[in-house]
Amino acid sequence: MSVIFWFRKDLRIQDNEALVAASIESKDIYPLFAQNVREFAALEGIRQHSLVESLRSLDNSLNNQLNIIEFNSTEELARKLAEACKETEVKTVYTMQRFDPQGVEEQVAVAKALELNGLTLKLIGSAYAVIPGTVRKPDGTNYRVYTPFFNSWTQIADTSPFVLDIATITWKKFSSSTSIPAATKPSPIKVTAGEAFAIRTFERFKTRAVTKYSEDRNRADLSGTSHLSHALAHGEIHPRTLLSQLGDDQGSFVFRKEIAWREFYADVLHHYPHTQTDYYEPRFKKLQYDTGKVADERFKAWCEGKTGYPMVDAGMRQLLAEGWMHNRVRMIVASFLVKDLHIEWTLGAEHFEKHLSDFDPASNSHGWQWTAGCGTDASPYYRIFNPVMQGLKFDPNGDYVRKYVEELRHLPGADAHEPWNVFSGYDLGYPAQIIDHAEERNESLTRLEALKNIS
Repeated sequence: MSVIFWFRKDLRIQDNEALVAASIESKDIYPLFAQNVREFAALEGIRQHSLVESLRSLDNSLNNQLNIIEFNSTEELARKLAEACKETEVKTVYTMQRFDPQGVEEQVAVAKALELNGLTLKLIGSAYAVIPGTVRKPDGTNYRVYTPFFNSWTQIADTSPFVLDIATITWKKFSSSTSIPAATKPSPIKVTAGEAFAIRTFERFKTRAVTKYSEDRNRADLSGTSHLSHALAHGEIHPRTLLSQLGDDQGSFVFRKEIAWREFYADVLHHYPHTQTDYYEPRFKKLQYDTGKVADERFKAWCEGKTGYPMVDAGMRQLLAEGWMHNRVRMIVASFLVKDLHIEWTLGAEHFEKHLSDFDPASNSHGWQWTAGCGTDASPYYRIFNPVMQGLKFDPNGDYVRKYVEELRHLPGADAHEPWNVFSGYDLGYPAQIIDHAEERNESLTRLEALKNIS
């Protein structure tokens, strides 16, 4: 008897626990991916191309037997999966368990629809080295602070990858399958994706940067990060694979901690699903944020990278150009939006969701809330990044700024961070600062004091 394997955020063949489990039941597998049509149409071009390339790579590894079903609602997804089982005479669907709100909603609906037809949905494994909800304090409650979570997580994190004997599997296709969706919007860059590319990226990282990761990961001008966030978001590589090959050096230790941060945020979202779009610390809902025409104009300038603050603008332009942004710069631009422009973090999170090819609901929401001072382990609200000093510290020679802000490419060295101090700084049309950081910093602190007085 054949089985269906439903690919979700695990677009890979190896180190896929659920797929290995499916192969134990049957060597005849219908590999399937379900595409939400409306969601795909709403994605920015780079996110569309990112998914398409990942699916193409997966299809190639499956001898071009990947089945695609399209749906517009959770109910339609459940119905079509049940119909696929009927067409293929399959009794069991295997898939990886998801823990984000949308993923949970989908798997609950599908399980019910299959059960009504005498069929079974088997949820196995997760996208994490430790399944969300597993790490607990001695009293049985979940951790709300990262460090003790990390200490417990380290003791139980799975570092043994699952191996699939591909030669024993027959991938099968059913007649109602549609084609991999075509991108409907252009991408600013050519996207390369997929399991093989993710593995090569990790191999390069181990050779290129892991030993200096603890020192270089915050430098925006250096290639000091892993560049694996896209692969992890799509499930082209599993954290187990990464953890199994890390050493005991300081760089590996810090990289291991970054993997754990991703898993901590997934755990938090699992316990508090409302925090994907709402406040972890609800009292910050009462903080005064700016709205109206001026706020809208400033938000537009931030989105377009035209704030007059070079490090902020470089980051926002990198996002538009590449669908990615250096993690340190994400914190800088987030602080600027919330604490210099006084615009609510949710608007920034939505903008990131539209453009980031490595978008992850838990990491995006709680990364923003960390900077906004309203999340777990939050950077205190009164910690306000100085965008100029941050640029000078993490891009000391101005290389990052010059790469993404063409109006400043004529300025040498650190001058790129302070064009107002250079006679020719604005010769190529770089915009003037839309706000005064010192004034807005004081304003943010005033608003924080006002919040303290609100019951």
